[in-house]
Amino acid sequence: MNYRTRIDSSLSQIGQSAWDALLATQADANPFLSFAFLHALHESGSAAADTGWQPQFLTLWRDSGAGEPESLEAALPLYVKSHSYGEYVFDWAWADAYQRNGLEYYPKLLSAIPFTPVSGARLLARNDAARRALIKALTALQQGNEFSSTHILYPPEQEAQALQAAGFMLRSGVQFHWLNAGYASFDNFLATLEHKKRKNIRAERRKVQQAGVSFRHVRGFDATDADWRFFYRCYADTYAAHHSTPYLNLDFFQRIGRAMPQNILLIIAERAGKPIASSLLIHTDQVLYGRYWGAQEYLPCLHFETAYYQPLEFCIANQIQCFEGGAQGEHKMARGFLPQKTWSAHWLAHPAFADAIERFLERESGGIAAYIDELNERNPFKSRD
Repeated sequence: MNYRTRIDSSLSQIGQSAWDALLATQADANPFLSFAFLHALHESGSAAADTGWQPQFLTLWRDSGAGEPESLEAALPLYVKSHSYGEYVFDWAWADAYQRNGLEYYPKLLSAIPFTPVSGARLLARNDAARRALIKALTALQQGNEFSSTHILYPPEQEAQALQAAGFMLRSGVQFHWLNAGYASFDNFLATLEHKKRKNIRAERRKVQQAGVSFRHVRGFDATDADWRFFYRCYADTYAAHHSTPYLNLDFFQRIGRAMPQNILLIIAERAGKPIASSLLIHTDQVLYGRYWGAQEYLPCLHFETAYYQPLEFCIANQIQCFEGGAQGEHKMARGFLPQKTWSAHWLAHPAFADAIERFLERESGGIAAYIDELNERNPFKSRD
């Protein structure tokens, strides 16, 4: 089948109905791929040309005939990047090696959800033929321009393998996810953990309770402007504490609050009638995604309660099957999270650097496999023997 290829610098050029209709056909879709979330990133200026994230979405269209509008058959969320911030699959050493050899690493092409280390479909396509055509179009785009490289972050394994067959090099990483085994209560979950870990969690929760902290679970439909402004102060303070600048602005959060309230959960911690901390989570009926947290005052274990234990309570109460706590963090294992392999795919135009990075990735892959084996030996749950 013949497709018409387009490069779209704005999701508005594609249209919400076309984008979300294509997304609905994907097995590995999630709310971060939705028009609402991506458009909010772009229109708020959080992920835009001025911040080094120039949208350059690759789309394939088919003529529907009989005067009907074209049908969006495949799409790749794609950005021209002038830096490597906000990606969570780190290639700073690669960029440094280019610079030391008098070569330009930027601009590069990146397919990812900005500032969001969540796995999910990247090669959006209605069928295998459209997906193959999309990869072919990407190959032509990256070879016909002055880009040093192309990086596709956090695709599902099947897409990663398709990219590998097209000449991409694969890289693996590790995240930590909590899986719901049909727990009837938080205590039921704790009962499955080793004694020491169970005891530590109860002690952490008791410290927060004894400090007089209570919690509100605010669904997106019920979140007020005051709730969002308080959450943003907490979020911004987290960056300030690390002498950094927030990637996202208040306008972005307000936009997703209006556009996708069904996917939003704000957890707000209060003490003596005053809000003191907050976390933001995105969810579907099956998965809860931990995203951002912050506090206006320090209390021991408040972070664990606000960002982990309260969300786990929500998962159990709502029969949500998985809680993805975000990037990195071995400390999550002591709280019932288990290691999961993630993927990224990379293509470099310079042959010598491509060879060097391929050798590096081979060594790194062996290290990741050994690391996951080591983590699994430290499983926090009781032995079933």
